[in-house]
Amino acid sequence: MLSRRRFIAATSSMAALTALGLSPELLAKQGLKLGRAQAFSFDALTATARKLAAKPYAPPPPLPHKVLDRIDYAAHGKIKFKPELALFAGGPGQYPVTFFHLGRYFQTPVHMYVVNDPGTKASEIIYDARYFDMPANSPAHELPKGAGFAGFRFQESRFGDQDKLPWQKNDWAAFLGASYFRAIGALYQYGLSARGVALNSAAPDQPEEFPAFTQFYFAPPKNGSNRVTVYALLEGPSITGAYRFDMQRDTGVVMDIECSLFLRRDIERFGIAPATSMYWFSETEKQTAIDWRPEVHDSDGLAMWTGSGERIWRPLNNPSHTMASAFADHTPKGFGLLQRDRNFDHYQDGVFYDKRPSLWVEPIGDWGEGAIQLIEIPTDDEINDNIVAMWVPKAPAKAGNEYHLKYRLYWEADEPHPSPLARCVATRLGRGGQPGEPRPAGVRKFVVEFLGDPLKKLPFGVKPEPVLSASRGTFSYVFTEAVPDGVSGHWRAQFDLTVDGNDPVDMRLYLKLGDETLSETWLYQYHPF
Repeated sequence: MLSRRRFIAATSSMAALTALGLSPELLAKQGLKLGRAQAFSFDALTATARKLAAKPYAPPPPLPHKVLDRIDYAAHGKIKFKPELALFAGGPGQYPVTFFHLGRYFQTPVHMYVVNDPGTKASEIIYDARYFDMPANSPAHELPKGAGFAGFRFQESRFGDQDKLPWQKNDWAAFLGASYFRAIGALYQYGLSARGVALNSAAPDQPEEFPAFTQFYFAPPKNGSNRVTVYALLEGPSITGAYRFDMQRDTGVVMDIECSLFLRRDIERFGIAPATSMYWFSETEKQTAIDWRPEVHDSDGLAMWTGSGERIWRPLNNPSHTMASAFADHTPKGFGLLQRDRNFDHYQDGVFYDKRPSLWVEPIGDWGEGAIQLIEIPTDDEINDNIVAMWVPKAPAKAGNEYHLKYRLYWEADEPHPSPLARCVATRLGRGGQPGEPRPAGVRKFVVEFLGDPLKKLPFGVKPEPVLSASRGTFSYVFTEAVPDGVSGHWRAQFDLTVDGNDPVDMRLYLKLGDETLSETWLYQYHPF
C-alpha cells in the first residue's frame, strides 16, 4: 500500500553569483550560498540520464540514518523554512520557492540548482541548517552541511493580496518524496498526487519500485509571467530520466511535462503519467458505522476519453483485495482521477474533501497502443493512498528501451474538456428485489444517476433507454425514471443483478434515445459478497 502525505542561506562568492546572471546584490541579501557554476542544458541533462542508464545503479551516499530516523513526524513538523530566504523572494518572477527538510520519511537527499538567465549554467544551492527555524535540540542540527533537501514548493504570488493569501503561508505546487508531486486546484486544496513514473504497481510477484527525483533545476521566471520552469533528474535501480516541467498558475494549475526515460531493467508494469489518490468509501458502498462521515475520498472515479471518442466514467472501489483493471485503447485523448461530488453535506468534514482537486492527463502526440490501468488497493483508513491510474504501453518495457513523451496535467475542479453528454453523478447499491417481498439472496440492486443537457431536452413523457451489459449474471427490473428532486435533466437507471459466486462482475451502462447517445458510459466492477 502506498503512503504519502523551507531553504537557503549564507553568502556566496561574487564570481558564482555573477556567473548565474542574477543580481549579486539580491542573492547576497537573501543569504543564498551557491556552489560553483557548471554548464547546464536540458539536452545535457537528458544525455546524463541516458549515460547513467548504461551503468549499474549507484544509490546516493547515505546520510546518517540515526539522525534522520530521529526527525520523526512531530520533529519534522517543527522544522520551518525561513520564507525571507526563499529563492526568488525578491524576484525575478512572482512565485518564491521554499524547501522541505530531510527526515525519517524523506531520507533521499535531493539537490537543488538555480539556472542562470541565459539558461547555460547552473549552481547548486548548498544546504545549511541555518536556513530553517527549528528547536535548539532538533536532531536536524546534526546533519552535515550540503546534505541536500527533501523537496520544494512554489509559494503563491508575492504580488497577490497579502492579507487574504500571504505567499509566506500559502503554496500551490509541492514536490516531495520519491517522484511524487502535487498541486492545488481551483478550490485552493491539495488532494491526490502525481508521480514521475510508476514501476510494477501491484504487479504479481514483483516489488514496486519508487525511483526518485534527485536533482532539480530552477530557471529564473520572467517578470509578469504566471509560468515557471523546473528541470529534474530521475534515478532508480531500473530507470533513469530527465524531465522538464512548465507550470502555470491560473484558476488551478496546468503542467506541461516533457520527459525522456531510459530503462536499466525489464519492467512488468510500466506506468506513464501516474496519478495516486485515496478512496475509502462513498455513497456507493459503506460498511455500517465504519465512520461518522457519509463519504471519505480524494477522488470518486476514473474518467476516460478514448481514442475513438467514447466518454467513460468508472466509479472507484475499495475492494477486499488488490485489483488491477485495464482499459485497452489506442492514442487516448485523456484520462484522470476526478472528484465530482462537490457537496459539503456529503462529507461533513473540516478537511474539505469537497474541494479536493481533480487531475486530468492529456497526452500530447501519439501514445500508440496500450491501456489505461486502474489499481485499487484495500484500505481501512484515509491515511493511505490506495488508488493508482496510469497509461501502460502495450509493447513490453525491456531494458534498453527509451521513451520520449509529452503530456499535460490539469489540476482543476473538473476535467478541462467536459463532454456534452450527460454524466454519471452517483452510483448506489442496495438489496435486490421489490419492497414488500422477501429479498432474494444473490441479488443486488443498482441505481445509477445521470445529469446533463441531453436529458433536459427530452420531450415530456419520453424516457431514455438504458443500454446495459455485464460480464456475467442476469438483469431484472430494468427501468429509468426522472429523479424526483426538481432538477431538470437528472435521471436514474435502476436494475437488479442476479449472480452466483464471488468473482467480480464488470458492467456497462449508458442512456440513449433512438440512435442518439445521451450519456457517457458507466463502467463498474461489482464484487459480490
